[in-house]
Amino acid sequence: MHRTLRPRGAAAVGLPAALAAVALTLSACGSGSENGKTSGSGAGTHTVQTAMGAVKVKDHPRRVVVLDTAELDSAITLGVRPVGATHADVATGFLDYLPKDKVSGIKDVGAVAAPNLEAIAALKPDLILTNKDRDASRYEELSQIAPTVMTGATGFPWKANFGTHATALGKAAEARKAVADYTAHAKRVTAALGGPEKAAATEVNVVRFVEGADIRIYGRQNYIGTLLADVGLGRPPIVDKARDGFSYDVSPEQIDEADADAVFTSTYGDPKKSKESQATGSALWKNMKAARNGRTFKVDDQLWLQGIGYTAAGKILDELRADLTKGR
Repeated sequence: MHRTLRPRGAAAVGLPAALAAVALTLSACGSGSENGKTSGSGAGTHTVQTAMGAVKVKDHPRRVVVLDTAELDSAITLGVRPVGATHADVATGFLDYLPKDKVSGIKDVGAVAAPNLEAIAALKPDLILTNKDRDASRYEELSQIAPTVMTGATGFPWKANFGTHATALGKAAEARKAVADYTAHAKRVTAALGGPEKAAATEVNVVRFVEGADIRIYGRQNYIGTLLADVGLGRPPIVDKARDGFSYDVSPEQIDEADADAVFTSTYGDPKKSKESQATGSALWKNMKAARNGRTFKVDDQLWLQGIGYTAAGKILDELRADLTKGR
């Protein structure tokens, strides 16, 4: 049985505000400001403001352990190979979209949300990256092993979290480049779709079939929702029914509520146990506008919904562009 992980986020913010917040975080190294920024503290260390308060870390940590998928994506994006990482609930351990040469040699230190503290300690880390959603109850124990930089929620606030990760890792310049590259990439996708007005007129839904749970129609306040917003894609009214902005959950008998100009679907777990086969084989699904027009697209769950970071985002943007411009 696959674990059903449901990342939570904070209140919604627009793209300009989110990017400005990340840029401010990364440009303030040595300023002593808060919210993930650093302050000079002498002798090759700096202070990072985290969800658990101020944490002093080395300026250039070399033995980093990451305890969730977003933290691993951040490290890889920033050119850091952790010495240890937790594995996701997938056959290969680390998510498949990550470059194999970038994750080779990383020590598996247990499952996400259930790390092996002895295995972590044995690696003698000088920095641990994680978040409260997964490891709040273990913060004191982790902090006794190494300085632990813990963000709040995972998922929706991924851009601000990335800024905190970059500050902790001493990779501000690399982070600014990653943000700038992503912003330019999103604009190119918007242009390929015909510009902002045409993108906004294209309503898109993301549907996840989850083993052991209801079918999720993703709202606006989650990782994939931010990417759709950054491209400027439209969303159908159903997404505004999402609980806490995260997802609006339906049964197979309600699957037609997911209809849009284009529907992207992913599966977490067994397709039969996740109700995917039942839903997509029904007349309700086949009569949806997206299905009739050949605008339903199967995507990789690991990439679209589990990765959470700029490395994943670049690949998702490429897939959005390819799928939404088919037939033009």
